[in-house]
Amino acid sequence: MPGTATTPQRVVGVVQHYAWGDTEFIPRLLGVEPDGEPWAELWLGTHANGPTTFADGTPLADVTGELPYLLKVLAAAEPLSLQAHPTGEQARAGFERGVFVDPHPKPELLVALTEFEALCGFRPPEWTIELLDRLGARELADAVRDRGSDDALQAIYHRRVDLAAIVAVIDQSADPLALWIGRLGERYGLDDPSVVAALLLNHVVLAPGEAIRLTAGNLHAYLRGAGIELMGASDNVVRGGLTVKPVDVELLLATVDTRPLRDPILPVVDGRYALPEAGVQLVWLDPGATYTATGHELAITLDGSQLYLAPGTELTTTADTFVVTPA
Repeated sequence: MPGTATTPQRVVGVVQHYAWGDTEFIPRLLGVEPDGEPWAELWLGTHANGPTTFADGTPLADVTGELPYLLKVLAAAEPLSLQAHPTGEQARAGFERGVFVDPHPKPELLVALTEFEALCGFRPPEWTIELLDRLGARELADAVRDRGSDDALQAIYHRRVDLAAIVAVIDQSADPLALWIGRLGERYGLDDPSVVAALLLNHVVLAPGEAIRLTAGNLHAYLRGAGIELMGASDNVVRGGLTVKPVDVELLLATVDTRPLRDPILPVVDGRYALPEAGVQLVWLDPGATYTATGHELAITLDGSQLYLAPGTELTTTADTFVVTPA
């Protein structure tokens, strides 16, 4: 029976062809000829929206039960929506009302495989004020200076500031974030408040191996690049904009955590990336490493193998490998 062997077993994840996906990274990883379609994400886990199977078609969940985590490869050629995820309490209440698809929160972390750009959490107000003053966006700078990031975000989404004027002013700047604001404005239009809301957030450029962790309420958007994601087993997303998908501004404003995030980069200890909210961690193993699983664990290698490790399974890696282990 699948799942009972003490050697690593191959499994088959589910590819999600979202429009923002890169056409080549995931096919090349899996050794498949690109077909010109966007391959945005590869899911490994037991979530109903993308359940993993063994090679013979047996559902992974038949062996493991419902796993508390979801492992993904993500490859973005275009920006994703500006979004946040609910707390556990918000998720449960929203699920009961039919607002959310899962009763669970969605903490997540992303480890960059290529250079990776993202917007991640609110900058300290003094940093935002300095940036906006430098860019000449004085109306928004005054909103942050006088009333803080939370009220400034409300002002943006309720259109109490002149969005088009702000974008027009910063469009003259060569600042990396200002350049992104210009691109987002061209793509989604100046009527999308999320274009301006991005000015309140940390602009992060990750080198391969660096990571960010997104706790509940973190307002974020992935801009470009490929990475490995580990998250709670949930598909709860609240979108504010930068998307053609439905948005819910009032729910977003009730969900986001505007407390400043001074250092969005996740500390890494011995190749381990912790996601304590889900009780798991992601371990990066070098080629030639040996490892013994202690739980129902999933792994993906950078030469394209997708693996299930039963408790006690021994693995000797032949390529860089990411394994999900209990924290």
